[in-house]
Amino acid sequence: MSRLISFAAMLVIALSVHAQPAPKVKDAGQVRTLLYIGNSFFYFNDSMHSIVLRLVAAGDPENRAQYRATSVTISGSGLNWHDMEAYFKPGSGMASYSFTADNKVVFNKFDKPYDAVLMNDCSQCPIHPQLKDLFHEYARKHSQTALKYGAKPMFFMTWAYQDAPEMTQQLAEQYTIAGNANDALVVPAGLAFAKAIQRDPKINLYNADKRHPSLAGSYLAACVIYAAVHRRNPVGNSHKGGLDPKVADFLQQVAADTVKEYLGRDL
Repeated sequence: MSRLISFAAMLVIALSVHAQPAPKVKDAGQVRTLLYIGNSFFYFNDSMHSIVLRLVAAGDPENRAQYRATSVTISGSGLNWHDMEAYFKPGSGMASYSFTADNKVVFNKFDKPYDAVLMNDCSQCPIHPQLKDLFHEYARKHSQTALKYGAKPMFFMTWAYQDAPEMTQQLAEQYTIAGNANDALVVPAGLAFAKAIQRDPKINLYNADKRHPSLAGSYLAACVIYAAVHRRNPVGNSHKGGLDPKVADFLQQVAADTVKEYLGRDL
């Protein structure tokens, strides 16, 4: 009986991977400076933007200095908790100053602060009956604000809870709808989680709360960002994220396959 239940659960996941509308935006061009807007799904495990930058440094060492990222996260937040206009405020917004290796403050001036903004909502917001409309409202508002300051809007598709695999298709659908409505690239991290579980359920992508990512989960999502946003194939990248190399290699391949399938383009 347990084997039948396990097979049924995996079938739900497998079906959900292919049940979302097709994304309209396949490629957002070159992105080397990226602002992450979200919540604890981003900041767990030393922050996802840090993992992505390490992948970038390993995969493009000659240009590593040209890449920059800032992560703005609020625990438990939805998109409506964030004041996007304030993040881009001239002279006092994100990255208006930074610190050197010898701890000196440097005041920065950029023609435009970021090439793109990668946003995620709370883990249930896009599919919650009382919060779904708010997700789409602020996806539109924040996309417009980002564009006003020269940054391409992007959405980070989050994953299903460990004990609720049906969320995969639901989240994929709403994030894809939001991406298409705002001409924004969607990063299919949630679909990558489902694919990894389908291929090897022994690799645990979740924290004990069944919601937040384990180190492997954060690494997988970072590889998806690396592939979808930075347009580089994670397969063979020397940065393994502190994981067993075989596990890291497996997650790299899952990320690459998911991005190719969802966006319909080669890496």
